[in-house]
Amino acid sequence: MLRRNPSGHRPQVHESAYVDHTAILCGKVIVHENVFIGPYAVIRADEVDEHGEMEPIIIGAHSNIQDGVVIHSKSGAAVTIGERTSIAHRAIVHGPCTVGDDAFIGFNSVLFNCSIGAGCVVRHNAVVDGCDLPPGFYVPSTERIGAKTDLSTIPRVTVAASEFSEDVARTNNELVLGYKKLQNEF
Repeated sequence: MLRRNPSGHRPQVHESAYVDHTAILCGKVIVHENVFIGPYAVIRADEVDEHGEMEPIIIGAHSNIQDGVVIHSKSGAAVTIGERTSIAHRAIVHGPCTVGDDAFIGFNSVLFNCSIGAGCVVRHNAVVDGCDLPPGFYVPSTERIGAKTDLSTIPRVTVAASEFSEDVARTNNELVLGYKKLQNEF
């Protein structure tokens, strides 16, 4: 469902993207080409800053926002999801936040007030809060990364983790085409 926010902004969804009919996109949301947005995802850009302004939530081309994901932002801050990036089931991305290209964010993970570099992998039930994670870093499941975390203790993405991320992105890109064909059957 595409909804206008109280400021009057409506989501802009590229015609090649697939948005499940149970998902809710509200306000200043920009969805680029060949994006998959799964069931019960909520992407809501409706809060404003002290000047009554807001930045958009942008979902980059060929990315996937899986079932039950919540993307929102505090006080109109920007949220940008890069290209070919996977946000897995029930993850929360709360802005201000930037997730780079080719990243993987695992099930139930929470991102807040952070930047995730290109090619990073944040595994399941992890939290990244208040820090900038450089490209190519690997956050193990259940790990908490914050402003005081010594990033030299964080491992780099392995070939296997990178291949897994690429496979998830590829699979969800194929789902876009399949669901677009079925779209009028619902």
